[in-house]
Amino acid sequence: MKRLFFYSFLLLLIVGLYVTYAVYTAVYNPNINPAAKELSVKIPSKSSFAKAYSILKSNEILTDTLSFYRVSKWMKYEKDIVPSGIYKIQPDWNNRQLIGHLRSGNQAPMKVTFNNVRTVQELSGRLTSYLEPDSLEFLNHLLDPELLDELQLTPENVMSLFIPNTYNLFWDMTAVDIVDRMKKEHGTFWSKNNRSQKAADLGLTKEEVYTLASIVEKESIRSNERPIIAGLYLNRLKTGMMLQADPTVVFAVGDFGIRRVLNKHLKIESPYNTYRNTGLPPGPIYMPSIKSIDAVLNPKQHNYYYMCAKPGYNSEHAFASTDVEHINNANKYRSWLNAERIKK
Repeated sequence: MKRLFFYSFLLLLIVGLYVTYAVYTAVYNPNINPAAKELSVKIPSKSSFAKAYSILKSNEILTDTLSFYRVSKWMKYEKDIVPSGIYKIQPDWNNRQLIGHLRSGNQAPMKVTFNNVRTVQELSGRLTSYLEPDSLEFLNHLLDPELLDELQLTPENVMSLFIPNTYNLFWDMTAVDIVDRMKKEHGTFWSKNNRSQKAADLGLTKEEVYTLASIVEKESIRSNERPIIAGLYLNRLKTGMMLQADPTVVFAVGDFGIRRVLNKHLKIESPYNTYRNTGLPPGPIYMPSIKSIDAVLNPKQHNYYYMCAKPGYNSEHAFASTDVEHINNANKYRSWLNAERIKK
């Protein structure tokens, strides 16, 4: 009887040790596949545990999928909806570390840069190339009449909400989340360096500054010229002269490969054609850089009302105070274009 009790106890002890060992190894042994091509996982919004598990398997992240499944149940990660996002994974993690990370929702931020775009449609595509929402979802939210009313913006100038920069955003942010973040960034930007007051001193709204900056941006690639160009257009606005800015005509035509604006282009009917309409166009023709925005807010004081590209490929401009000077500069440039056979 004692012998039977001893063997029974020994068997239970062995089973207990085996179970303890199995549980320990399932929880604490490294379980990241050393051959995995990507040490990150992308969990879409509203994914179930089954979906997340399937993604980990299909990406061959795990060495032992069964142990991961079991530990997920023990750690209560097995839910109808699990935290979404992009999660970076360390190559030496065990199941406890991996599941704890996925369960925490502590996803990796994405560095999202947007600049060099002309329209909100292009902006939507740029943003959503980094993030989960598709471009149509984002665009529909951005142009929603209720949102525009709340922001006191229009479909034409809503791009002025977006200050070009690089931002840390999360992949699973919704369109609402993104716009809310941009509202905060917009407020921070305009509160710095006395920008809001400078705009008011110019008699311009923030949106108008942004729009004028977009024209300045497209007029010159030279940062040293931009405060001069900003001052020139502000001089024109003050006196009621048409801006007659070639980049606005290019935008109105929609052919962004135009190098030479012709008379036929100047005749196009469009609120963006500043050869036919006085004042600023209804919205930006491009996303201006911060340098261009600041050039408008800190313009060069001068008496220039005219500008023309100088002959050559150095992208410099000739500025003039009178139409006679300007016509002389323009004739020189046209002669150079003709000599170079630049017809378009």
